[in-house]
Amino acid sequence: MYTPGKIIYFDRLFFKNGGRKRKFFLVLKVINENAILASLPSSQPHLPAAQKIEHGCLELPESCINCYIFEANKVITKNGWSFDKNTFLHGLWLDDFSVSDLMSRYSIENVEYEIVGELTDEELSNVIKCFANSSSVKRRYKRILSE
Repeated sequence: MYTPGKIIYFDRLFFKNGGRKRKFFLVLKVINENAILASLPSSQPHLPAAQKIEHGCLELPESCINCYIFEANKVITKNGWSFDKNTFLHGLWLDDFSVSDLMSRYSIENVEYEIVGELTDEELSNVIKCFANSSSVKRRYKRILSE
């Protein structure tokens, strides 16, 4: 389930700070089979107001902004799925998660979580390159993405 490129929708994703909400989750890389590096997509751009929204990598080093944009209704998965709103993967929000914690907390597919699809190979490669080459992504995560 936790393999690179998988998009998972959690009915209630529990955040490290104690919060929880319905959330998409994109697995980017498996780390030592014990953890995964993931991005939590958002429909909120958190970009300058005048910024044009185009599918792909956006790097604004002068503003410490790095994100990958999925345009609304553009197919991004092998099964033909797309987000219904413009969706943003922010490089500053990458995080690592324990696989055993995820598996113990979310065990019932189609109740606690749903596997939405798997990014196409090209799309996953583009997302990883975007973050691995960013000046605003943590060095540790850039190293993991480059391995």
